[in-house]
Amino acid sequence: MLTPLKGKTVIVTGASKGIGKGIAEVFARKGANVAVVSRNIEIAESSADEIRKNGGIAKAFAGDVSSLDSMKKMAIDVASSFGGVDILCSNAGVFPNSSIEDMSINEWDLVMNTNARGALFAIQACLPFLKEAEYGRIILTSSITGPVTGYAGWSHYGASKAAQLGFMRSAALELAPHNITINAVMPGNILTEGLVELGDDYINSMAATVPMKRIGKVEDIAYAALFLASKEANYITAQTIVVDGGQIIPESLDALA
Repeated sequence: MLTPLKGKTVIVTGASKGIGKGIAEVFARKGANVAVVSRNIEIAESSADEIRKNGGIAKAFAGDVSSLDSMKKMAIDVASSFGGVDILCSNAGVFPNSSIEDMSINEWDLVMNTNARGALFAIQACLPFLKEAEYGRIILTSSITGPVTGYAGWSHYGASKAAQLGFMRSAALELAPHNITINAVMPGNILTEGLVELGDDYINSMAATVPMKRIGKVEDIAYAALFLASKEANYITAQTIVVDGGQIIPESLDALA
């Protein structure tokens, strides 16, 4: 059993829906003070309200990960409200579909600024408070797409997720002297609002490639993040956990027959 998170404060970016919302809800159930961060404060308020109705402690905060000033203000507000910051779940991300031939520089910059630079800004903003914590934890939401696999139309997304891991390994060296670890969860296909928008055909085709024959749940990612945020994970840094139901294992669909 992991040490309870009561009294610990976690910031979850992109927490108004999808994986981020799942992470926020699981951390709240385990006793943490949860800062629900989103660009849309109204949706963040709704998510925080759901957590409170279920007995958790949560507050909503506005924050745009593509803006360092916005992240700094958010981190200061969270630390003021809860008395510090112990854990950062850098989860905010976007994944628009665009072919290489048609991709505009604006589309490329949107994805890289949100997914890769956004992680840097969130960490920079939280670092002063993480240094003051008993122990600091940073968990990145990366992906199997980019670091391990590829998918047509997501070359910018794959590049951003691979960039997160390259950043993580060097960042771990700088953070270790401050008793701060940084690790990443690498989801496969997870049933979120974004996945639902891609349609049943996509969902069914993806499920067929997974040995466990189902798409993952947001809680599957949240519990992996919870472990990496725990006191018990204090000797783990610059590592990744793939949470994909075995999706990357088969050489082909024939291997699943």
